[in-house]
Amino acid sequence: MSIVDLRSDTVTRPTLGMREAMGRAEVGDDVFGEDPSVNALQDRVAKLLDKDAALFVPSGTMANLLAVLSQTRPGDSVILHEDAHPFNYESGNLGMVAGVLTRTLGGACGILSPEEVASRIVRGETDHHLSSTTLISIENTTNRGGGAVYPVETVAGIGAVARNHGLKLHCDGARLFNAVVASRVGPAEYAQHVDTISFCFSKGLGAPVGSILAGDAETIDRAHRYRKMLGGGMRQAGVLAAAANYALDHHIERLKEDHERAARFRAALEDDFVFPMPSPTNIVYIEVPDAAVFAERLSRLGVLVLPVGRGRLRAVFHLGIQDEDVEGAVDAFRRTLRECGPHR
Repeated sequence: MSIVDLRSDTVTRPTLGMREAMGRAEVGDDVFGEDPSVNALQDRVAKLLDKDAALFVPSGTMANLLAVLSQTRPGDSVILHEDAHPFNYESGNLGMVAGVLTRTLGGACGILSPEEVASRIVRGETDHHLSSTTLISIENTTNRGGGAVYPVETVAGIGAVARNHGLKLHCDGARLFNAVVASRVGPAEYAQHVDTISFCFSKGLGAPVGSILAGDAETIDRAHRYRKMLGGGMRQAGVLAAAANYALDHHIERLKEDHERAARFRAALEDDFVFPMPSPTNIVYIEVPDAAVFAERLSRLGVLVLPVGRGRLRAVFHLGIQDEDVEGAVDAFRRTLRECGPHR
């Protein structure tokens, strides 16, 4: 039985072309700054985002943590959405490692508004009872928001709030290029409004490992030191950088196929299921009677999805999913619904 794996876009495997590029990669010791493939990738991304510098790191979790460590001090506070990935899914590292307080806000589909952000800022310079806000973090696209895309005007507005209050703004752009393809807003257009921005190569872009953080030279230099402190220095990492470079060359525009397949999957099931939020990119959330039971029964039919709550599943479309897989997933959902009963 073939498996249709919709748990995440992190389950992709390197394509043949990507594997060949990895095999040809020039390598050196990146901890010494001598890996030519890593250096070329970092330079390329810095130019792509119109930032001074960029730093290749093992994971998106590390990229986000480095952004916080390099722009805050222990005891500061960070504003982010209550559904943000760093708040929910990065193992409490903001408190444990960075030593910062999180101040969370709501907002439809994981998106903050400039007005809400401004209302949550705390200035503790003259009152030592308070934790001063020094950083704002946004997520584009939003994972728990159903892959929602930040309007660039909203990013600009939050950036203006940050500058007016002397704060820094980070963008967790794990799926930044899903936002770029969906909105037709260039990556540098988003990046110009933030101080640091990261994105993952190992999600929709289909590389096996790696994320990158970009910003001004001084911030990235501090991030480089923290990367070493956290054990994130890699040696002959050029084989991974080659995969990332290949992804930038070949896997950005094809993201629209993932978005189209997600839309087709949702449209086929809308008469039978409740969808709690829009699905503008590659992430679809579905409400079901019992997520654990529903997912287990789907798995018997060869479809893997991720339970993300008692009555909610997540399906993510990626380069490993083809048109026939969408049809198979739709059929499996309908068959499982007949067994489990309607959610409505």
